[in-house]
Amino acid sequence: SHSFQILIKCLEEEFRELREQPSDPQAEQELINSIEQVYFSTDSFDIVKYELEKLPPVLNLQELEEYRDKLKQQQAAVSKKVADLILEKQPAYVKELERVTSLQTGLQLAAVICTNGRRHLNIAKEGFTQASLGLLANQRKRQLLIGLLKSLRTIKTLQRTDVRLSEMLEEEDYPGAIQLCLECQKAASNIKIVKLTLLSEQLDVALSKICKNFDINHYTKVQQAYRLLGKTQTAMDQLHMHFTQAIHNTVFQVVLGYVELCSGNTDTKFQKLQYKDLCTHVTPDSYIPCLADLCKALWEVMLSYYRTMEWHEKHDNEDTTSASEGSNIGTEETNFDRGYIKKKLEHGLTRIWQDVQLKVKTYLLGTDLSIFKYDDFIFVLDIISRLMQVGEEFCGSKSEVLQESIRKQSVNYFKNYHRTRLDELRMFLENETWELCPVKSNFSILQLHEFKFMEQSRSPSVSPSKQPASTSSKTVTLFEQYCSDGNPFEIQANHKDEETEDVLASNGYESDEQEKSAYQEYDSDSDVPEELKRDYVDEQTGDAPVKSVSRETLKSRKKSDYSLNKVNAPILTNTTLNVIRLVGKYMQMMNILKPIAFDVIHFMSQLFDYYLYAIYTFFGRNDSLESTGLGLSSSRLRTTLNRIQESLIDMVSGSRPGPKFAEERKEKVPSPHLSHLVVLTSGDTLYGLAERVVATESLVFLAEQFEFLQPHLDAVMPAVKKPFLQQFYSQTVSTASELRKPIYWIVAGKAIDYEQMLLLMANVKWDVKEIMSQHNIYVDALLKEFEQFNRRLNEVSKRVRIPLPVSNILWEHCIRLANRTIVEGYANVKKCSNEGRALMQLDFQQFLMKLEKLTDIRPIPDKEFVETYIKAYYLTENDMERWIKEHREYSTKQLTNLVNVCLGSHINKKARQKLLAAIDDIDRPKR
Repeated sequence: SHSFQILIKCLEEEFRELREQPSDPQAEQELINSIEQVYFSTDSFDIVKYELEKLPPVLNLQELEEYRDKLKQQQAAVSKKVADLILEKQPAYVKELERVTSLQTGLQLAAVICTNGRRHLNIAKEGFTQASLGLLANQRKRQLLIGLLKSLRTIKTLQRTDVRLSEMLEEEDYPGAIQLCLECQKAASNIKIVKLTLLSEQLDVALSKICKNFDINHYTKVQQAYRLLGKTQTAMDQLHMHFTQAIHNTVFQVVLGYVELCSGNTDTKFQKLQYKDLCTHVTPDSYIPCLADLCKALWEVMLSYYRTMEWHEKHDNEDTTSASEGSNIGTEETNFDRGYIKKKLEHGLTRIWQDVQLKVKTYLLGTDLSIFKYDDFIFVLDIISRLMQVGEEFCGSKSEVLQESIRKQSVNYFKNYHRTRLDELRMFLENETWELCPVKSNFSILQLHEFKFMEQSRSPSVSPSKQPASTSSKTVTLFEQYCSDGNPFEIQANHKDEETEDVLASNGYESDEQEKSAYQEYDSDSDVPEELKRDYVDEQTGDAPVKSVSRETLKSRKKSDYSLNKVNAPILTNTTLNVIRLVGKYMQMMNILKPIAFDVIHFMSQLFDYYLYAIYTFFGRNDSLESTGLGLSSSRLRTTLNRIQESLIDMVSGSRPGPKFAEERKEKVPSPHLSHLVVLTSGDTLYGLAERVVATESLVFLAEQFEFLQPHLDAVMPAVKKPFLQQFYSQTVSTASELRKPIYWIVAGKAIDYEQMLLLMANVKWDVKEIMSQHNIYVDALLKEFEQFNRRLNEVSKRVRIPLPVSNILWEHCIRLANRTIVEGYANVKKCSNEGRALMQLDFQQFLMKLEKLTDIRPIPDKEFVETYIKAYYLTENDMERWIKEHREYSTKQLTNLVNVCLGSHINKKARQKLLAAIDDIDRPKR
């Protein structure tokens, strides 16, 4: 401080010199204001560097000296200002320095006083406190020992009393025994608290045993003991804590056992893991047995709780009855306890089920189930479904936690599974030779293993597991069923159905004798189940149910029914059967797990979409079809095919799209290709008609099965998603039969040589002068083509049954094409007389007469198309103009020929131009 004072004095002298210098305050303030702002910044910066950087490139000595003087003046002004401020604050500084010195002196004095006080206290402690407190401690020990001695003497007395009491009872000295008991009770009052504490601990242990194995006698005794102690409510609180602990300990021990078993060692490292981490160590092989044991153990805990509630309900009723008969003393308190217990037990239901859900959820999400086999995954779903049924019966819960966790696993699993199945379906389709799969005539999808669950769950059921037969109409809950014995989560050894499928015929084509017997069996229908009579759709009519058909009726069928040489069995292929089985598996999963119903039905629809698209691609795609204008493909069918192509078919092949399309392509499947073993170009086989029939009719059969399943799908579909299902059926399933027209049109277009007929018609002379009585040769040629077509159709029908709708469509297509070819031939005529038109009519009538013997189709398709065209020759000019506007089904060429050839001889050029203009007006919108 001395050196600091010297420094202050020096500064004072320097500042005094500065202050003595004459000054102008206003000028000094202006100088200070002129200082650059950067000098006042708190950041440290290099002043010299700053000033040097400001120098101009070319230096001027005079300017530099002037700037230096300015800086000096600014420095002097600042120094003087600082000196003024320091001198102004000097008195205050001196005063504060004096206060600091005074405080320092006071603190030194206080330190001396504290040191003396501590020394005196130390002397007092050694001389007085330790000795006095030691005496008090010894006295307290003595009192405790005296009390202990007294208690020991009491215990000794009680032991002797027990012996004496037995002796007195043997001596039948009951008054003495009672007196001894009263004295004993008085003597024991001092150690009552100790005994009660020990008793409470024992009771708590006994209560915890209830959680895993409920025993009525044991629980009755425990409850009576708690009631005597007046701790009924405490017992209920403890019971819930034990149940929670039991759930945690049980699941941990079950999973730990499997993890240690699979790891092959009993290392303690697993015991230290959290339950969540432990679940990730369960191997796929042990996953299902562990899950089953986990659910079995949790079932035991929930069953114990259920039986605990039952015990209280029963005893509450008994207590109520006894209370109404006896006195009302203590009734209020008893009612309060009873109400508390009831509320506590009801609240505990939800709490315990929540704990169970969380434990099982953790286990479920601990393993990736996408690698599991289908049957194993279904089994997991079955167990969880059964557990959810337990939860619903236990506390009315919808098990949202479990549903969400299993939904995540199911959607993940199902996406991978469905993708693999779609690829398999493509492989099946590409290797399919479209041969008939021989199934029995009474075949139904319900006979397949995959659909057995539908018979087992006719009424809506939570689980597809086999339900035990119940004689009573009342539904038996799982808790009632397994209350005394058994467990709903026992893994059945006979997990598979014992029955075997019996759907295939004994051989591909049954003998004549078998056919006869099969037809005879139709008379009685005794071996056909009622369900099949109701659900099976006859292939011959397309929609009529199976009726009893006698042999005479079958013999009287028209020739166009090419199914007389085969039993009326469904037409399907191995691929169709595989798709149906796949649908059954999908429905199993959906039936077990309702929340993913929409995803499953969406994937099921993709199976049908892909099958339909494949049939169309293989047998029905022909760009020339639409140019005929016959409406072979309905707008609905075209829309459906376009939708399938856009949403499901991967049209990008061999290229590498960017990442933007990668995810989208994962959901798509490449377009299938027809097997090279299937030949569609041979006229002898009617251009693969047998394969076309098997393929198309198998699609129709598949659609019928989807129609049969619609009520089942509709029952599980969420309400908000039902429009999707309705649209799928109305826009896709119902279009299956519409594929017949374009597919069989291709056969019809090649089966008859229409070009040859046009050439033969071109050689006919139509401007004859007399009425002819003999038809032209082209009619016979055309009829020979139809007879050959009929023979070939018969040959094909020996390989595969041709249903009536198919034969009708084939004949309709051929006749329609023939009639249109006839009109086209007439439109090519250059000259024609009235007698020529009569000859045309004669030819067509001859054709119709012979044709009606070959087919039973009535009316003949497009008959009016030809007759109307021939009759138009006789119309007048005015009638012809109206006729042209009304008959837009004819081509421009055909109409023009009518005007030029038929009317050309008896109308003028102006009238002809008018009619040709009318034809052009009709043709313009088409273009």
